Amino acid sequence: MSTVIEQPVEARLVAAAPRMPSIPATLCYDRRDPFAVRMTFPAPATLEGVDVCWTFSRELLTAGLQDAEGHGDVRVRPYGYDRTVLEFHAPEGTAIVHVRSGEIRRFLEAANDLVPVGLEHLQLDLDHDLAELMRDAC
Repeated sequence: MSTVIEQPVEARLVAAAPRMPSIPATLCYDRRDPFAVRMTFPAPATLEGVDVCWTFSRELLTAGLQDAEGHGDVRVRPYGYDRTVLEFHAPEGTAIVHVRSGEIRRFLEAANDLVPVGLEHLQLDLDHDLAELMRDAC
């Protein structure tokens, strides 16, 4: 059984410039990091010309489908009938993208099938992680 779920999504960048075309993005969930999701934008879609990856909580993405959530670098909120807004705040500026809510729901359903909400802790190997941390400290 796979431990990683990757789902391409169509993101629409919101900008002051004329409406930009859709940009590709990928949502990723890895059972080895069970509380987190990643959203990656490929190099051609970024100002820096390199892949950009944002990591944030699965709980934030889920809650943001229903109501405005987040107070830090990543914020999520519903927009209209079937859109979700994701805001990514960095020192260089803020990127705001719209994604179809249905795409996010499908991704979250697949993640929940892999690791049900509330059972994430069963995926963690705290003894191994602590041993790695202590090894690096010596």
